[in-house]
Amino acid sequence: MRVGVAGFQPERLLQARLCRGLTQTALGAMIERSSSTISKWEKGDQLPEIKTHNQLSLCLGFPAAWFLKPVPSYGDFVTFFRSNASVTKEAQRIALIRLKWLNETSHAMQQWIDWPSINLPVINKTDHKTISDEEIERIALQTRECWKLGLGPISDVLLAMENAGIICTREELGFSRMDGASRWFETDQRPYVFLAADKANGVRSRFDAAHELAHLILHKNVDGPEFFKRHPELERQAHLFASAFLLPAESFAAEITRPSLDTFVALKPRWKVSIAAMIMRCRQLGIVDESYATRLWKNYSARGWRKGEPIDDQIPFEPARLLPRAVDLVVSRGGLTKESVLSAVGLSPTDSESLCGLPAGYFSRQTQAASIHQLKIKRVDSDQHRVTRENDGKVIPFPDRH
Repeated sequence: MRVGVAGFQPERLLQARLCRGLTQTALGAMIERSSSTISKWEKGDQLPEIKTHNQLSLCLGFPAAWFLKPVPSYGDFVTFFRSNASVTKEAQRIALIRLKWLNETSHAMQQWIDWPSINLPVINKTDHKTISDEEIERIALQTRECWKLGLGPISDVLLAMENAGIICTREELGFSRMDGASRWFETDQRPYVFLAADKANGVRSRFDAAHELAHLILHKNVDGPEFFKRHPELERQAHLFASAFLLPAESFAAEITRPSLDTFVALKPRWKVSIAAMIMRCRQLGIVDESYATRLWKNYSARGWRKGEPIDDQIPFEPARLLPRAVDLVVSRGGLTKESVLSAVGLSPTDSESLCGLPAGYFSRQTQAASIHQLKIKRVDSDQHRVTRENDGKVIPFPDRH
């Protein structure tokens, strides 16, 4: 008979250790156990005793119950990473774990909240090689049409994605070369986006978000081996979609009468897209030829803009809204305590606040009124936590927070 804490989940220990940036040796030293013992726990070959279980909880900063929480079947969808080619596997692993926790957090909140319906163009292709550049341009315009964005600048990319049913978060990951990750999950058949906030500015982050949106639409059905085999081409297609989505050919070209760096600087506050992206878009649309584009790039480098462009600091990050507003809603109007929300999510207060985009210390402060838009709450019996859907399904009006 196996000795140890029954129900201990090996993958939870692996997730927690990796996200805290610890090796098996480092964790073993913290709890006075060997790295081989940590390895056996993570493989499920052994179970930790109750005392060690509590030590793991304290050292890693997770509730003891977290290590007993069953790991859901996330599904076989590919995870897409928006990253520099030199990014480490460690950064990708941590981004994927945070993305999985985002899915679990969202799934827990769905006991009480109806997220916006998924509204994305459906591309039933398993071979990305059959998607032409012309089709990508059309799909980008179709996405704008589905979301009623028109052909002008998009005021808030992340808000548009959330209104289309995509669950998003932005966190500091600890790796400056990692920009983001995205994938669909079997748990709720919903797409998720993780954006890293370590290095990117607001302009760069908008393009990262549009890039991840491209993967979710264009490459949903690409299998794993094909993804790793054709990764550069998939990234190129996602770049093209992001460019076409943010800078529609017809409307953007109409504003480029004389393409120059100064023209792009003048247009940047309006379109909220980098000068580099505008140069690339002009080349894609044939507004400039290869020779003129090369001159633009040389002047771009000469001005020192590869390290930072003008106006970067004037365009703020777009915040994720769905999760923080949902937590506020169920706490302020749903009859739930912050403790019950934390219990359902399972993570520590710090991790929950970070993933949900809540201010630090939120779970230790008294509840304030929430500002909610585009969310539908399910009726909750505050005594028994029994959940039923409201008959009319209307969005409950809330005043904006002042």
